Amino acid sequence: MVLLEAFTPDTNPLRRQWLSALVAFLPVLAMLITLGALKWKAHWAGIFSWAVALVVAITAFKMPFGMAFSSSAEGFLYGILPIVAILVAAIWMYQLTVVSGRFDDLRKTFFLISDDPRVLGILIAFCFGGLLEALAGFGAPVAIAAAMLIGIGFGKLRGAVTALVANTVPVAFGAVGLPVIQAAATAGLDVGDVAPVSARICALLGLVVPFLMLAIMDGAKGVKEVWPFGLFCGIVFGATKWVVASTALFNLTEVFAAIITVGLAMLFLKVWKPKGGREAGKRIGVPMDPSVETEPVEPQKVDTSDLTGQRILMALVPYILVIVVFAVAAIPSIKAVLGKADIPMKWPGLSGNLMNAADKAAAHQTYTWQITSQPWFLLFIVAVLVGLIYRMPIGQIFGELWVNIKKMRFSALTIGMVVALAYVMGDSGQTLALGLFIAGAGAIYPFLAPSLGWIGTYVTGSDTSANILFSNLQSTVGQQIGQGSYLGVEGMKHLLVGTGAAGGVVGKMISPQSLTVAATAIGLAGGESVILRKVFKYSILLIVLMCILAGLMSTPVLAWLLP
Repeated sequence: MVLLEAFTPDTNPLRRQWLSALVAFLPVLAMLITLGALKWKAHWAGIFSWAVALVVAITAFKMPFGMAFSSSAEGFLYGILPIVAILVAAIWMYQLTVVSGRFDDLRKTFFLISDDPRVLGILIAFCFGGLLEALAGFGAPVAIAAAMLIGIGFGKLRGAVTALVANTVPVAFGAVGLPVIQAAATAGLDVGDVAPVSARICALLGLVVPFLMLAIMDGAKGVKEVWPFGLFCGIVFGATKWVVASTALFNLTEVFAAIITVGLAMLFLKVWKPKGGREAGKRIGVPMDPSVETEPVEPQKVDTSDLTGQRILMALVPYILVIVVFAVAAIPSIKAVLGKADIPMKWPGLSGNLMNAADKAAAHQTYTWQITSQPWFLLFIVAVLVGLIYRMPIGQIFGELWVNIKKMRFSALTIGMVVALAYVMGDSGQTLALGLFIAGAGAIYPFLAPSLGWIGTYVTGSDTSANILFSNLQSTVGQQIGQGSYLGVEGMKHLLVGTGAAGGVVGKMISPQSLTVAATAIGLAGGESVILRKVFKYSILLIVLMCILAGLMSTPVLAWLLP
């Protein structure tokens, strides 16, 4: 029985698009001010910003209170399952390697490749993190990479900021290509036309990110002393993305990019060695912010003489298992079997009542309990297997799980509230109101297209969700401004949808969800505001660069870069 009247969001309730967009921006502004300027604890900032979104939805966008609250509840649940569950499983797996003593062997293994922590930072956060993003996504790469960087001697904040900035380039093709697949599907385009565009602009971004990482790790000296390695990794990673994204294996773009880059990087290090690695080891352990980090990390001389082939293999077991388990789960027949355990459920208060802006049934009318088809389940299996292979007692294995769950209670609350905010903003029309205002820029819109993905990923914490929100709008704008343009209608649609999906990758690092993941991974619960202040400038720099590239791609200047 339908208890509420159907609600269709009005994306311009105040009848002036700029004013509707300004009011819709209030929840985002609330999060930026409370978290970044006022330095509130992340969970309080999340609760307050959600409350602002709820009030705006009810008063300005005329969403019934019951539906606004119900949408928030569904968002909160999605924040817990799968997002928090993925984070818990990833950190649990990592923690098992620590308590078993195997992580120390892994740390020594990395030092066999190079004793320079800046080189290792790029290999771990940029390359290995890219592989984790390709397979798992949802915060797992940042959590694991940040923890690993601390393990090799990075200060806590330096490790977190390095991991967040590194986790940009691979996001558009994360979780086995899901973001770009959803972008194309939502826009009604062939993914083969969209994927190469996203890959190519991200590949250009990949030439810059390693240099930013070097600056974060070791300032100007890091850039001066290690730039050849950073440039080499950026070129190889980008070139691989460029090629693979244009093939039928586009969904494995980051897998190929990460593995090929690591392999060639090891060969590169045979003929080129950085200088100043020992001194850099002392600097990367120095606190970036003494107000939250009081003790520098003292670099230790790493003795690798006791490493054997078996110990190296055992140290790599968790990550080999991650690759194998996720690769097997991606096989269509296996994926179909895992998906059979999904249980769709009509969501109370929204089913039959909540419509989207096109007056069709909104996606949030139904919530699907995804158990075996989600990355958290696969990471859970990997964690248990790791514990068993390391011959840990069952009680100790699951004891570590419980310890991590207790540690993450406030992080879980933060993520749940942020996703609740994203749901109520999306379902009430606030997010689209922002998008429509930006889309009104007309002929100069290609220069702004990535910013929609940036805003959408900041709000939702997910490039996939941002693409679902905005890709159809990007395609519609392309239809309108493509006639008479240099690219034509189809070319403009491909450009806007592709660059919009790419824009989300640089919004990921400032998303409250990502900040909480990073803070939790490094053991600085409540440190989200400090991390935000450190990474915000890098996000702004990269989105400005991406907007310039996207705009020039719509002109003869850089149109030759398009497929």
